[in-house]
Amino acid sequence: MRIAYQGEAGAYSEAAAMKFLAQRSSPAAPSDYAAPATPALAESHADATVMACPAFEDVFQAVESGRATCGALPIENSIGGTIHRNYDLLVQHELKIVGEVELPVIHCLAALPGTRMEQITQIFSHPQALAQCDRFLRSLTGVEIVATYDTAGSAKLIRDRGLTTTAAIASERAAKIFDLDALRTGIQDYPDNITRFLIVTRPAAAAEVMGTREPNKTTVVFTLSNTPGSLFKALSVFALRDIDVTKVESRPIPGRPWEYMFYLDVNVGSQEFRAARALMHLAEFAPTLKTLGSYPSVPSSIGPRPAVAPPLPSLSGGAPGADAGKAAAQ
Repeated sequence: MRIAYQGEAGAYSEAAAMKFLAQRSSPAAPSDYAAPATPALAESHADATVMACPAFEDVFQAVESGRATCGALPIENSIGGTIHRNYDLLVQHELKIVGEVELPVIHCLAALPGTRMEQITQIFSHPQALAQCDRFLRSLTGVEIVATYDTAGSAKLIRDRGLTTTAAIASERAAKIFDLDALRTGIQDYPDNITRFLIVTRPAAAAEVMGTREPNKTTVVFTLSNTPGSLFKALSVFALRDIDVTKVESRPIPGRPWEYMFYLDVNVGSQEFRAARALMHLAEFAPTLKTLGSYPSVPSSIGPRPAVAPPLPSLSGGAPGADAGKAAAQ
């Protein structure tokens, strides 16, 4: 099995690919499992390799062409929000979601050996990583923040160019791979910084990649007519059958200004009778409806949700400052 991911060695997406392999081979693997520090997957997964890709589009192309068995794609972060680009790509391509991974993300500030914190004049990283470390970055003075294509790629850039006054926000593993020192660790705004990844593959390979675990989560995308109560009706087909809707996301429809498609996650496998009936009911009034995948969920890294939602935290002074719609820092 070969898993494609976006980024360089040491990227969080690579760690997510490793974690999926552990979940697949050991369904009881804990949700807080940490991917092995070694880049050599052969030690624990003899038939598995990973494949680095420059962009998310390249991950899809690698899987569709057969150069990779499946791909690991970040879809949302608990601080930065949804990675909208990958939702759009899921609609544009015919790959199926066959799994998910939750990965705790711990950022460090890495620089060339011998560099001191007071020497830093630039910090490189992916826009999502910058958003997730917004408080730390705003505490610095006289430092230019530069957005790049990848967290691990930022570390590689500093190593390759010998940038003695530049630091990267990346994983500790990326820092080790590219011979950098960690000046600060755990610089993300919140300790519960978690990125959820989707595993996608060709429809013909779905059963093989999913393994023996039973699907208990389904992701669909649909459109609705712009009439009063249409979204209420769409959600009610699940409520009537006691199906938990865990995520609702709207995205603009390209070429049709102010019209939207809706992405939905529900906690039930599409093979269950009530799920099949709910989707049939939805199809009666949704002009378009597509099941993006039905797959085994993973236990949340932050535990069960409270029955009563807690009050929202103050939004002044501490909210991440970057657009959550930008692609994830993986």
